[in-house]
Amino acid sequence: MSATQTKAAAGNDWENPQMIGQNKEPAHCTLIPYADRKKAIIGKRTASRFYQSLNGKWKFHWVKKPADRPMDFYKPGYDTSSWKEITVPSNWQMQGYGIPIYLNSAYPFEKNPPSIQHHYNPVGSYRKEFEIPGDWLERDYQVFIHFDGVESAFYLWVNGKKVGYSQGSRTPAEFNITRYLGKGKNLLAVEVFRWSDGSYLECQDFWRLSGIYRNVYLFAAPSVHIRDFEVQAHLDENYRDAMLKVTAKVRNYGSQPSRNTCIEVSLLDSGNRPVGSDILVTGDSVYIAPGAESIVKMKAPVKNPRKWWAEEPNLYTVLLTLKDGKGNILEIESCKFGFRKVEIKKGQLLVNGAPVLLKGVNRHEHDPDTGHYVSPASMIKDIHLMKQFNINTVRTCHYPDDPLWYELCDRYGLYVIDEANIESHGMGYKPENTFANKPEWKEAHLDRIRRMVERDKNHPCVIIWSMGNEAGDGTNFEAGSYWIHQRDPSRPVHYERAKQRPHTDIVCPMYWDIDEIVTYAQTPQDRPLILCEYAHAMGNSVGNLQDYWDAIETYHHLQGGSIWDWVDQGLRKRTKDGREFWAFGGDFGEERHDNNFCINGLVLPDRGVTPKLIEVKKVYQNVGFKAVDLLAGKIEIHNKFFFTNLKKYTVKWVLHEDSTLLQSGTLGALDIEPGARKPVTIPLGKPVPKPGAEYWLRASFHLAENTQWAQKGHEIAAHQFKLPLEKQVTPIDILQLDPVDLREQENEVIVSGSDFSVGFNRDTGTLTSLRFKEVEFIEKGLEPNFWRAPTDNDFGNKMPQRCAPWQKAGKTRKVEKFQVKKTGNSVVRVTVDFSLPDVGSTFHTIYTVLGSGDIVVENRFIPGPGSKELPELPRLGMTMRLPQGFEYVQWYGRGPHENYWDRKTGAFVGYYQSTVTEQFVPYVSPQENGYKTDVRWVALSNKDGTGLLVVGKPLICFSALHFTIDDLTREKRGSLHLTDLTPRDFVVLNIDYKQTGVGGNDSWGARPLPKYTLFPKEYSYGFCLKPFSRGDHPMKLSKKRWPSARF
Repeated sequence: MSATQTKAAAGNDWENPQMIGQNKEPAHCTLIPYADRKKAIIGKRTASRFYQSLNGKWKFHWVKKPADRPMDFYKPGYDTSSWKEITVPSNWQMQGYGIPIYLNSAYPFEKNPPSIQHHYNPVGSYRKEFEIPGDWLERDYQVFIHFDGVESAFYLWVNGKKVGYSQGSRTPAEFNITRYLGKGKNLLAVEVFRWSDGSYLECQDFWRLSGIYRNVYLFAAPSVHIRDFEVQAHLDENYRDAMLKVTAKVRNYGSQPSRNTCIEVSLLDSGNRPVGSDILVTGDSVYIAPGAESIVKMKAPVKNPRKWWAEEPNLYTVLLTLKDGKGNILEIESCKFGFRKVEIKKGQLLVNGAPVLLKGVNRHEHDPDTGHYVSPASMIKDIHLMKQFNINTVRTCHYPDDPLWYELCDRYGLYVIDEANIESHGMGYKPENTFANKPEWKEAHLDRIRRMVERDKNHPCVIIWSMGNEAGDGTNFEAGSYWIHQRDPSRPVHYERAKQRPHTDIVCPMYWDIDEIVTYAQTPQDRPLILCEYAHAMGNSVGNLQDYWDAIETYHHLQGGSIWDWVDQGLRKRTKDGREFWAFGGDFGEERHDNNFCINGLVLPDRGVTPKLIEVKKVYQNVGFKAVDLLAGKIEIHNKFFFTNLKKYTVKWVLHEDSTLLQSGTLGALDIEPGARKPVTIPLGKPVPKPGAEYWLRASFHLAENTQWAQKGHEIAAHQFKLPLEKQVTPIDILQLDPVDLREQENEVIVSGSDFSVGFNRDTGTLTSLRFKEVEFIEKGLEPNFWRAPTDNDFGNKMPQRCAPWQKAGKTRKVEKFQVKKTGNSVVRVTVDFSLPDVGSTFHTIYTVLGSGDIVVENRFIPGPGSKELPELPRLGMTMRLPQGFEYVQWYGRGPHENYWDRKTGAFVGYYQSTVTEQFVPYVSPQENGYKTDVRWVALSNKDGTGLLVVGKPLICFSALHFTIDDLTREKRGSLHLTDLTPRDFVVLNIDYKQTGVGGNDSWGARPLPKYTLFPKEYSYGFCLKPFSRGDHPMKLSKKRWPSARF
């Protein structure tokens, strides 16, 4: 930044990085005084008589640029009769003022730091009248106004008098307004600027919104007041006994000295019973001069307190009772607190001495209707889902969250990586460009770090301080790390852009692949590696998550990571005709945007669960299973918890013969200590195998009691084993089949039997008709297919361009050979050879039509001489359309949810029933979806029970949707919404060998792992088509051994 720019900007507070605030109170922990012990123990701040909410309706005025703002609006006599009302907390864009802007890394304004464009920088003017409770004034209390969050900078007036200024939108701004107040009605005026110089440090990958979006409230305090306090637990080297240390800052706001002021500390357990005595420790009496502040330090030993960790979040209540020299209670402060110790030893992060694995997600504060304001109910919903799906860590990307979030994480048990509100991604990372190296921006960095630490220091859930995200690196972060270590040595410091420099205690890269993290872990290290972001969950993604965790659980320097990210950041919007959809970048007419790159969640905007999250649950589960001797029921159980014995869970097991339940039971409490492995015998009765049957043993662990986050019986872990039992099916006796008739015409071949007919087209080489008892099953013929609708990851790695020849390969095929041969009284064989000019390869299909009505389809793909130059195949299979009405689908394979080659760990083999409509997965931007792998058979039927069975030889993959691949294929990422789709009447059935995996590293270049990629080579696969009637069960029909043809 040039000296000229600095001088030009210096005239406005909101264009001056040196101006962080005016008259703001120093940062402190979240607190509210209480007048009585009972309410202090409950700890509900809103119930304190010292608390008054200012949430609700405010008068509001909005302009596009600062020059147009009403300059005198803060004056009591200003006429606001024409102003509308707005709800606080909220973002004003969500209430119809201006537009939301989604950008990933660019600034939404002209980049010229610290200046902010003047031609468009909306300003919101807020006014609200309020009255102070009478006793607040009568008792000469101090009154403070507290803003939990305002985007991005604001001025404050009370009764026409300027109080102060603030920027830094993700930590509180608090002002002492005592001297501005009067009796009766008081006028509050707030002027909010959409962008300020602070916005240069708030360039996060989220919707750029503005306004008073978190709680606003008043609180009163006696003239001698505990302004701040810190509670620390120092565990001994055995992590057993603790020294509780409490430090309080007591300020005298009055005009008279405060003599013999003291603080009594009480510690209560979860049943609100005192630990030790009613008063655990009393601090020394202090003298506090008017306007002065005194620091009171207290400590007391606590013998073997119950420890806090995410698995069992044991909380205590700490009460600080402030008394005057006569013993009168002035106020009581309350804090929920947990005894735990965080440290790094021998290159591992330890919590209470255990090298925990962080099974995490990144979480933006997002609501589809209210933007950055997230209600308490929504927060609790998030936490319930996270706990239910085995997530134990949240990174507050990329700013400190609402204070309530930390209280909930304390209560429910989630580790938190608390991140400062610093991201200057739009400046890039070059040392000469980044603010991290600019002295004039140093205090802005440090202020954001300090305010986070001071606010959240008492929360046991916070185990790591993160200095920010994608803000370059330099001296300002070195200073931030030094300050944190001096201020709070009880927690490690984390910063991704520091890489492996000394000012980060944790190596925390983003999107390193598996080979990279393994390379790090294979050599001795003094720091753990925890991925701050990985498994970019954009659209149909999160492939190879199990592969990541196979590595993480192998190397002790690898301790997990946080998936990007928790929730799709879609905003609820309606089309002109009233249909609802999830909006993303560009949907509000903004010129600059990053499309649907904000749609990266494990859950949908309304917190609907996606198949990705189900995979996460399985991979993150804390119980491991290993086969030992399955026929004897012997398995090994590995307790992957760090603090929890598995005896607190119930264990269930079931044994299925295909879809039939044979046996089931429960096991007694399994006494398996954390980290231990133990052999377990399940009392199986060895079944007598039936021809073609498979035997599946499923073992699962369940909550034995209700918890805060799930009901008794909730499944926390499960695994499926296939028993090594099989009996061959007797081959079909061709001689016993009914005869078939063959009719050949110019371009058509018809094979017919007693109640069926099959038609082929010579010109296209396709199966064009299959009729059974007067019901037609084919609307469009069975034809080769090598394409899938690109996923977001596909777009990111340029698959649509690279693999474009495969999109046309099936459509531009040429029939090189079409041969029909009746090989017996009951068998007709149709052989079709296709050339694929676009890819220089061939595809060969043999149809064997049997007198039973079965059609055996065998396929062979052969790449041509130049196959080394060919890209990978997105898919290898065949596609067809069934007429309207074939809505009911059942299958025997992996499910019940969508699964792919590299994302199927959490999808167990079983018999499932659904509808074609329900197969569709509503990704915010449509793409490939609804797939099923390792399928033995799939059947589609109509309401009359007539259907078509497809049996793999031995396995297939399938999808059945009311959309064609072309319907779901976008020209570019984010160019489609769900409302752009119209379901077809017909059913598109894809019968595949496989698809290439969906990928799981990132969404801007990484391809699926080679082990999950269909490289051009020779492939063969087959299946059988069989019509059936009501009363025929596909499972029974599938137990046949059909003849095979030779290519």
